[in-house]
Amino acid sequence: MLQGKRIAVIGGGKMGSAIVGGILTSQLIAADKVTIADKVPACREGLRKTYGVGVTEDNIKAVKAAPVVILAVKPQDMGTLLRELSPAIDKKKLVISIAAGITTGFIENLLKEDIRVIRVMPNTPALIGAGATALACGKKATEKDMELANLIFSACGLTVTVKEELMDAVTGLSGSGPAYGFVIIEALADAGVLMGLSRDIALKLAAQTMLGAAQLCLKGDKHPAELKDMVTSPGGTTIAGLQALEEGGLRATLMAAVEAATRRSQELGGLK
Repeated sequence: MLQGKRIAVIGGGKMGSAIVGGILTSQLIAADKVTIADKVPACREGLRKTYGVGVTEDNIKAVKAAPVVILAVKPQDMGTLLRELSPAIDKKKLVISIAAGITTGFIENLLKEDIRVIRVMPNTPALIGAGATALACGKKATEKDMELANLIFSACGLTVTVKEELMDAVTGLSGSGPAYGFVIIEALADAGVLMGLSRDIALKLAAQTMLGAAQLCLKGDKHPAELKDMVTSPGGTTIAGLQALEEGGLRATLMAAVEAATRRSQELGGLK
Protein backbone atom coordinates (compact mmCIF):
# COMPACT_ATOMS: atom_id res chain seq x y z
CA MET A 1 0.00 0.00 0.00
CA LEU A 2 2.96 2.30 0.53
CA GLN A 3 4.76 1.34 -2.67
CA GLY A 4 5.80 4.48 -4.52
CA LYS A 5 4.33 6.79 -1.88
CA ARG A 6 6.19 9.40 0.10
CA ILE A 7 5.62 10.13 3.79
CA ALA A 8 6.25 13.43 5.52
CA VAL A 9 6.59 13.47 9.30
CA ILE A 10 6.29 16.89 10.91
CA GLY A 11 8.13 16.71 14.23
CA GLY A 12 11.20 14.57 14.79
CA GLY A 13 10.85 13.95 18.52
CA LYS A 14 10.58 10.57 20.25
CA MET A 15 7.26 9.53 18.76
CA GLY A 16 7.94 10.90 15.29
CA SER A 17 11.27 9.11 15.12
CA ALA A 18 9.75 5.92 16.60
CA ILE A 19 7.14 5.81 13.85
CA VAL A 20 9.79 6.30 11.18
CA GLY A 21 11.97 3.62 12.76
CA GLY A 22 9.04 1.19 12.77
CA ILE A 23 8.09 1.62 9.13
CA LEU A 24 11.71 1.45 7.97
CA THR A 25 12.52 -1.62 10.08
CA SER A 26 9.43 -3.34 8.68
CA GLN A 27 10.53 -2.33 5.18
CA LEU A 28 7.15 -0.76 4.44
CA ILE A 29 8.88 2.04 2.59
CA ALA A 30 12.40 3.03 1.56
CA ALA A 31 14.26 5.65 3.58
CA ASP A 32 14.52 7.95 0.56
CA LYS A 33 10.72 8.14 0.48
CA VAL A 34 10.54 9.64 3.98
CA THR A 35 11.09 13.28 4.91
CA ILE A 36 11.13 14.52 8.49
CA ALA A 37 10.67 18.22 9.22
CA ASP A 38 12.01 19.61 12.48
CA LYS A 39 13.19 23.04 13.60
CA VAL A 40 16.12 21.74 15.67
CA PRO A 41 19.32 21.25 13.61
CA ALA A 42 20.80 18.63 15.95
CA CYS A 43 17.58 16.62 15.78
CA ARG A 44 17.53 16.71 11.98
CA GLU A 45 21.15 15.62 11.73
CA GLY A 46 20.61 12.78 14.20
CA LEU A 47 17.62 11.50 12.25
CA ARG A 48 19.48 11.72 8.95
CA LYS A 49 22.40 9.72 10.32
CA THR A 50 20.25 7.15 12.11
CA TYR A 51 17.68 6.43 9.41
CA GLY A 52 19.07 7.85 6.17
CA VAL A 53 15.86 9.81 5.58
CA GLY A 54 15.46 13.25 4.10
CA VAL A 55 15.34 16.07 6.63
CA THR A 56 14.34 19.71 6.43
CA GLU A 57 13.36 22.62 8.63
CA ASP A 58 10.73 23.66 6.07
CA ASN A 59 7.34 22.12 6.91
CA ILE A 60 5.76 23.19 3.62
CA LYS A 61 8.59 21.66 1.61
CA ALA A 62 8.19 18.38 3.48
CA VAL A 63 4.47 17.97 2.81
CA LYS A 64 4.24 19.19 -0.79
CA ALA A 65 5.48 15.96 -2.37
CA ALA A 66 4.00 13.59 0.23
CA PRO A 67 0.53 12.00 -0.09
CA VAL A 68 0.77 10.87 3.57
CA VAL A 69 1.49 13.50 6.25
CA ILE A 70 2.02 12.54 9.89
CA LEU A 71 1.70 15.38 12.39
CA ALA A 72 3.87 14.60 15.41
CA VAL A 73 4.01 17.94 17.24
CA LYS A 74 2.81 19.00 20.68
CA PRO A 75 -0.93 19.69 21.03
CA GLN A 76 -0.20 23.30 21.96
CA ASP A 77 1.57 23.81 18.63
CA MET A 78 -1.03 22.17 16.41
CA GLY A 79 -3.14 25.23 15.62
CA THR A 80 -0.15 27.25 14.44
CA LEU A 81 1.18 24.33 12.40
CA LEU A 82 -2.15 23.66 10.67
CA ARG A 83 -2.52 27.27 9.66
CA GLU A 84 0.99 27.15 8.20
CA LEU A 85 0.36 23.90 6.32
CA SER A 86 -3.12 24.71 5.05
CA PRO A 87 -2.02 26.10 1.65
CA ALA A 88 0.03 22.95 0.95
CA ILE A 89 -2.54 20.31 1.94
CA ASP A 90 -5.38 19.28 -0.36
CA LYS A 91 -7.85 16.39 -0.49
CA LYS A 92 -5.29 14.17 -2.24
CA LYS A 93 -3.32 13.94 0.99
CA LEU A 94 -4.01 11.78 4.04
CA VAL A 95 -3.29 13.61 7.30
CA ILE A 96 -2.52 11.52 10.40
CA SER A 97 -2.25 13.28 13.77
CA ILE A 98 -0.73 11.80 16.93
CA ALA A 99 -1.29 14.91 19.07
CA ALA A 100 -3.08 14.21 22.36
CA GLY A 101 -6.47 15.87 22.70
CA ILE A 102 -6.60 17.29 19.17
CA THR A 103 -9.78 16.17 17.40
CA THR A 104 -10.13 15.35 13.73
CA GLY A 105 -12.80 18.07 13.56
CA PHE A 106 -10.32 20.70 14.74
CA ILE A 107 -7.84 19.63 12.08
CA GLU A 108 -10.50 19.49 9.37
CA ASN A 109 -11.74 22.98 10.25
CA LEU A 110 -8.28 24.54 9.94
CA LEU A 111 -7.43 22.81 6.67
CA LYS A 112 -9.32 22.84 3.38
CA GLU A 113 -12.66 21.08 2.99
CA ASP A 114 -12.70 17.35 2.31
CA ILE A 115 -9.31 16.73 3.92
CA ARG A 116 -8.93 13.10 5.00
CA VAL A 117 -7.84 12.96 8.64
CA ILE A 118 -7.09 10.09 11.01
CA ARG A 119 -6.39 10.59 14.71
CA VAL A 120 -3.89 8.22 16.30
CA MET A 121 -2.63 7.72 19.84
CA PRO A 122 0.58 5.65 20.01
CA ASN A 123 2.86 5.21 23.02
CA THR A 124 6.60 5.18 23.63
CA PRO A 125 7.17 1.38 23.48
CA ALA A 126 6.71 1.94 19.74
CA LEU A 127 10.43 2.79 19.94
CA ILE A 128 11.12 -0.96 20.15
CA GLY A 129 8.17 -2.20 18.12
CA ALA A 130 6.11 -2.97 21.22
CA GLY A 131 3.73 -0.04 21.11
CA ALA A 132 -0.03 0.08 21.68
CA THR A 133 -1.79 2.39 19.22
CA ALA A 134 -5.44 3.36 18.81
CA LEU A 135 -6.82 4.84 15.60
CA ALA A 136 -9.98 6.88 14.98
CA CYS A 137 -11.38 7.93 11.61
CA GLY A 138 -12.25 11.49 10.62
CA LYS A 139 -15.31 12.45 8.54
CA LYS A 140 -13.70 12.14 5.12
CA ALA A 141 -11.14 9.39 5.72
CA THR A 142 -11.91 6.19 3.82
CA GLU A 143 -11.64 2.52 4.72
CA LYS A 144 -8.48 2.35 2.59
CA ASP A 145 -7.06 5.29 4.53
CA MET A 146 -7.66 3.43 7.78
CA GLU A 147 -6.03 0.31 6.35
CA LEU A 148 -2.99 2.37 5.39
CA ALA A 149 -2.74 4.02 8.81
CA ASN A 150 -3.15 0.64 10.49
CA LEU A 151 -0.34 -0.76 8.32
CA ILE A 152 1.98 2.08 9.34
CA PHE A 153 1.33 1.77 13.06
CA SER A 154 1.23 -2.03 13.09
CA ALA A 155 4.94 -1.72 12.29
CA CYS A 156 5.29 -0.18 15.77
CA GLY A 157 3.27 -2.78 17.70
CA LEU A 158 -0.38 -3.61 18.45
CA THR A 159 -3.18 -1.49 16.95
CA VAL A 160 -6.87 -1.10 17.73
CA THR A 161 -9.65 1.02 16.21
CA VAL A 162 -11.96 3.04 18.47
CA LYS A 163 -14.61 5.73 18.19
CA GLU A 164 -13.04 9.16 18.41
CA GLU A 165 -14.92 10.10 21.57
CA LEU A 166 -12.89 7.38 23.33
CA MET A 167 -9.48 8.67 22.24
CA ASP A 168 -8.92 10.75 25.37
CA ALA A 169 -9.51 7.60 27.45
CA VAL A 170 -6.95 5.81 25.26
CA THR A 171 -4.52 8.64 25.95
CA GLY A 172 -5.07 8.29 29.69
CA LEU A 173 -4.66 4.50 29.60
CA SER A 174 -2.10 3.40 27.00
CA GLY A 175 -0.71 6.78 25.94
CA SER A 176 0.38 7.64 29.47
CA GLY A 177 0.40 4.04 30.69
CA PRO A 178 4.11 3.28 30.12
CA ALA A 179 4.96 5.87 32.78
CA TYR A 180 2.70 4.06 35.27
CA GLY A 181 4.44 0.81 34.40
CA PHE A 182 7.88 2.32 34.89
CA VAL A 183 6.88 3.59 38.34
CA ILE A 184 5.63 0.11 39.28
CA ILE A 185 8.83 -1.53 38.02
CA GLU A 186 10.96 1.00 39.90
CA ALA A 187 8.97 0.47 43.10
CA LEU A 188 9.27 -3.32 42.84
CA ALA A 189 13.02 -3.00 42.29
CA ASP A 190 13.30 -0.68 45.29
CA ALA A 191 11.46 -3.27 47.36
CA GLY A 192 13.87 -5.95 46.20
CA VAL A 193 16.80 -3.77 47.27
CA LEU A 194 15.09 -3.20 50.63
CA MET A 195 14.88 -6.97 51.04
CA GLY A 196 18.59 -7.41 50.27
CA LEU A 197 18.85 -7.89 46.50
CA SER A 198 21.40 -5.94 44.48
CA ARG A 199 19.99 -3.06 42.43
CA ASP A 200 20.91 -4.70 39.13
CA ILE A 201 19.28 -8.03 39.94
CA ALA A 202 16.20 -6.44 41.50
CA LEU A 203 15.58 -4.26 38.44
CA LYS A 204 16.02 -7.14 36.01
CA LEU A 205 13.65 -9.35 37.99
CA ALA A 206 11.04 -6.60 38.32
CA ALA A 207 11.08 -5.65 34.63
CA GLN A 208 11.06 -9.23 33.37
CA THR A 209 8.25 -10.13 35.77
CA MET A 210 6.06 -7.32 34.41
CA LEU A 211 6.95 -8.27 30.83
CA GLY A 212 6.07 -11.91 31.43
CA ALA A 213 2.78 -11.02 33.11
CA ALA A 214 1.83 -8.77 30.18
CA GLN A 215 2.69 -11.46 27.65
CA LEU A 216 0.54 -14.00 29.51
CA CYS A 217 -2.39 -11.57 29.26
CA LEU A 218 -1.90 -10.92 25.55
CA LYS A 219 -0.99 -14.39 24.32
CA GLY A 220 -3.23 -16.51 26.52
CA ASP A 221 -6.99 -16.80 26.80
CA LYS A 222 -7.33 -16.24 30.54
CA HIS A 223 -8.61 -13.11 32.31
CA PRO A 224 -6.02 -11.29 34.48
CA ALA A 225 -8.02 -12.24 37.58
CA GLU A 226 -7.76 -15.92 36.65
CA LEU A 227 -4.02 -15.59 36.03
CA LYS A 228 -3.67 -13.88 39.40
CA ASP A 229 -5.52 -16.71 41.13
CA MET A 230 -3.16 -19.24 39.54
CA VAL A 231 -0.26 -17.64 41.45
CA THR A 232 -2.15 -17.27 44.71
CA SER A 233 -2.03 -20.24 47.11
CA PRO A 234 -4.11 -20.37 50.31
CA GLY A 235 -2.16 -18.79 53.14
CA GLY A 236 0.84 -18.25 50.86
CA THR A 237 3.23 -15.43 50.05
CA THR A 238 1.30 -13.98 47.11
CA ILE A 239 -1.97 -13.48 48.98
CA ALA A 240 -0.04 -11.68 51.71
CA GLY A 241 1.42 -9.35 49.11
CA LEU A 242 -1.95 -8.82 47.44
CA GLN A 243 -3.48 -7.89 50.80
CA ALA A 244 -0.83 -5.18 51.18
CA LEU A 245 -1.63 -3.85 47.69
CA GLU A 246 -5.34 -3.71 48.51
CA GLU A 247 -4.65 -1.92 51.79
CA GLY A 248 -2.50 0.59 49.91
CA GLY A 249 -5.26 1.30 47.39
CA LEU A 250 -3.28 0.27 44.30
CA ARG A 251 -6.34 -0.39 42.14
CA ALA A 252 -8.04 2.89 43.04
CA THR A 253 -4.80 4.84 42.55
CA LEU A 254 -4.20 3.41 39.07
CA MET A 255 -7.80 4.08 38.09
CA ALA A 256 -7.45 7.66 39.35
CA ALA A 257 -4.25 8.06 37.32
CA VAL A 258 -6.00 7.03 34.10
CA GLU A 259 -8.92 9.32 34.89
CA ALA A 260 -6.62 12.29 35.58
CA ALA A 261 -4.63 11.73 32.38
CA THR A 262 -7.86 11.40 30.37
CA ARG A 263 -9.12 14.72 31.71
CA ARG A 264 -5.79 16.37 30.90
CA SER A 265 -6.04 15.09 27.35
CA GLN A 266 -9.49 16.67 27.11
CA GLU A 267 -8.03 19.94 28.42
CA LEU A 268 -5.21 19.86 25.86
CA GLY A 269 -7.85 19.75 23.16
CA GLY A 270 -8.84 23.26 24.22
CA LEU A 271 -5.30 24.69 24.07
CA LYS A 272 -5.22 25.50 20.38
